[in-house]
Amino acid sequence: MGDQRVGGCVLAHKTAGVNKLEGRDNLTALWDLRIHPDYRRQGIGQKLFAAAAQWARHRNCTELKIETQNINVPACRFYQTQGAYLCSIDRASYNDLPDEVELIWCVTL
Repeated sequence: MGDQRVGGCVLAHKTAGVNKLEGRDNLTALWDLRIHPDYRRQGIGQKLFAAAAQWARHRNCTELKIETQNINVPACRFYQTQGAYLCSIDRASYNDLPDEVELIWCVTL
């Protein structure tokens, strides 16, 4: 790995226009977490997720929310193994993708 970027994540906190934050100062949304396919299953995702949760805790957040879709089963399994629980299902979230269902996972920090 060295200096090569193999993954990353995007967090939203106190970000204007992000509805997932519900106007709350104690909530962070994990917008995206990706690992290069060659580096998956090496614990990098777990470390990134832990760092994201720690980042949110340092900002006095009590909850982390993560959006996935029903078609992304590996992501759903990953977040569940990180202690997330399914807290919301929205079958109408993606109007242009009728077979996709929005799944929101929550982690209490």
